[in-house]
Amino acid sequence: MFLLYNLLLVLASQLVKLLALFSPKIKLFVDGRKNVFETLANQINPGDQTIWFHAASLGEFEQGLPVMEGIKQAFPTHKIILTFFSPSGYEVRKNNTIADVTVYLPLDTKSNATLFLKLVHPELVFFIKYEYWPNYLNELKKAAVKTYLISGIFRENQAFFKWYGGFYRNALKTFDYFFVQNESSKKRLQSLGYQNIKISGDTRFDRVVSILERDNSLDFIQQFKADSTTIVIGSSWPKDESLLVNFINQTNKEVKFIIAPHNIKAEQIQELKNSITKKTILFSEKENQSLADFQVFIIDTIGILTKIYSYADIAYVGGGFGNPGVHNILEPATFGIPIVVGPNYSHFAEATALVNMEGCISISRQTELDDAFNNLISNTDIRHEKGHICETFVQMNKGATDIILNHIRNN
Repeated sequence: MFLLYNLLLVLASQLVKLLALFSPKIKLFVDGRKNVFETLANQINPGDQTIWFHAASLGEFEQGLPVMEGIKQAFPTHKIILTFFSPSGYEVRKNNTIADVTVYLPLDTKSNATLFLKLVHPELVFFIKYEYWPNYLNELKKAAVKTYLISGIFRENQAFFKWYGGFYRNALKTFDYFFVQNESSKKRLQSLGYQNIKISGDTRFDRVVSILERDNSLDFIQQFKADSTTIVIGSSWPKDESLLVNFINQTNKEVKFIIAPHNIKAEQIQELKNSITKKTILFSEKENQSLADFQVFIIDTIGILTKIYSYADIAYVGGGFGNPGVHNILEPATFGIPIVVGPNYSHFAEATALVNMEGCISISRQTELDDAFNNLISNTDIRHEKGHICETFVQMNKGATDIILNHIRNN
C-alpha cells in the first residue's frame, strides 16, 4: 500500500506543478516549498533542541497557538518549528512571533520525510486537529519521537473507520497520545483499540478567551461606530452578501454596518461597495475622512477582524451558505454578542451547540435574516441574553491547553 501511495504522491506532485501555471494559490503552494530544506539547514543547527508543530492551515494554527505558547514557556531553550500545508495558513502567518522557524511542509514522500526529520530532529511533535501524513508518521515512529495529536476530532466518515482504511489506521499507531475534543471522538478511537486518549476539549476556546486580555481598541472603528448600534459582518461570501446587502439597503433602523469580506480582491470589493446604496467607505479610503458620517465600512484588509468584533452589538459570521460551512464563531462569541449564521453549520460542534442554546441564530432566506436582525436591533434584552449565552459558552469550555500541558510535563 505504501508503494501505491508513494506512486500517487509523485503523480500528484507533477500535477500541481502543471496546475500552478493557472492558479496563483497553487503557485504559492509549489513555489513556497522550493527552498524549505535550505531554510531548515540554515536556521537549525545539529545541536539545537527542537519541537515541531504542524498546522494544516490558518484555523489549525490559531487552534494550536495556546499550546505553542505554553510549550515555549515550558521549554524555553528549544526552538519551535512550525509547518503549514496550505498557503492560506503560511502566507498569513509566516511572520508569526511564536515559532523560531516557519516553513511549508514538504510533500509527504519518504525522501522528504527522512530529510526533514534529519534537519529538524524534533524531540516532541504536535499535529493539530488532523492531517495524517503516512511517510512523516512512519519516520517519526521509526525514530521513536514522541508525537501527539491535539484538539483531534474523529468522524465516522473518515477513512480510519472504513473497511478500506487499514493503511491510515496504521498511521495512527505513531501517536503517543491523542487529545480529542469530544466523547464521540474518543469512542471512535477506542473502537480501533486505542486507549491512549484524553478528552481535553478544543484549544480554540483558550485562544479566544486570551483575546479578552489584549488591547482590542481601534480608533478608526470607534470613530465610525460612535454611539450607534453596529452589526459586524465577518468573513462574508457573495451568497451571504446578497442577503445582507438587501437588508442594508432597505432597513430604516438606526444601525451601522462593518463588513469584512472573506475575499478582499479589489474587483470584488468594488462590486460589493457599488451594490450598497447607503454611504459607504473602504478601509483603504479612510484617511482624512469623517468616518462617523458613513453608514457602512468595508474592511479591505486582513488581520483586524478579531478586534473589530469587540465593537459589535450583533455579529453575522459568513460561510454558512457554502461548504464545509460557517467560519469561526468563537471570536465574536467571546465578546458576548449574539451571532447570526447561514444554514450550513452542523459540521462545527461549537456552532451546533450555540444554535441549540439559542445564542446563535441560523437563517436560510431573506425573510429570516430580516427578522433576526430586526429583532436583535430593536430588543436589547434579547440581544444581551443571547450575547450572554455565547460568552458563557466560551468561558465554560476553556481549559484544554492546561490538560495537554499538564500531561506533557508529567510524562
